[in-house]
Amino acid sequence: MNTRITIINNMFEIFQYDFMVRSFIAGIIIAVVSPLIGNFLVARRFSLLSDTLAHVSLVGVAVGALTGLNPLFTATGISILAALGMEKLRAENRGLGESALALFLSGSLAVATVLIGLAKGFNTNLLNYLFGSISTISQPDIIYMCVLGVITLAIIIFLFKELFLVSFDEELARANGLNARFYNSLIVILAAVIVAVAMRIVGILLVGALMVIPVITSARIARSFKSAMVISVVLSLVAVISGLFASFYLDLASGGTIVVVSLLLFLLSLLYKRS
Repeated sequence: MNTRITIINNMFEIFQYDFMVRSFIAGIIIAVVSPLIGNFLVARRFSLLSDTLAHVSLVGVAVGALTGLNPLFTATGISILAALGMEKLRAENRGLGESALALFLSGSLAVATVLIGLAKGFNTNLLNYLFGSISTISQPDIIYMCVLGVITLAIIIFLFKELFLVSFDEELARANGLNARFYNSLIVILAAVIVAVAMRIVGILLVGALMVIPVITSARIARSFKSAMVISVVLSLVAVISGLFASFYLDLASGGTIVVVSLLLFLLSLLYKRS
């Protein structure tokens, strides 16, 4: 009995550290909203948008380093502008498809490389943004994430039917009188916001995985779009929470650990056979 209590106490020792409490709050926010947006992106066959926006957010981080502004703010602003640009190209040039994403991905990476070179002394912190760093999350960051997370969740709940219809059948959405361009733009804006926010936990290079892997895992199990959204959120929460525990006690990178857990959950889903 005493041994069991000791093990439990050691397990929850993690919450004695303020930076880990902040990390769990931020992680839970991200774990909920990331797969929700990811479901709409996958339904639109636009899942690579998350990876492209992640590279664009690196430009925002570099701009923040050059200007002295909070990189979280600049990454969010630049990601939103890029998302709107990609959506405009997609809407006006149907033939471009994923080529538009490749254009922004490679272009933003080039711009980020130049800006990082200009921001002398910034290279030492670059790995924190590329792979995530739970120890660098501040109280203002938490407030910012909470506000954006609540707004994103509220939009998805209140506009679920419209976002669902536009994602699955844009022409049908137009036939029903919906402003498809507006709702498509709203989806990419929400994706841009979540990517910029999530980079503090999982990192720029891995944020796309957190938005997509729980979604494709849930698709193997779920019987409807709504159930897929619920399951993807549960899987994301499991990955983030267990990943944060493992990264703390095993001294591993938080972002990589979270994504590895997501991958393990996907591999387990391969054993599931839907009747």
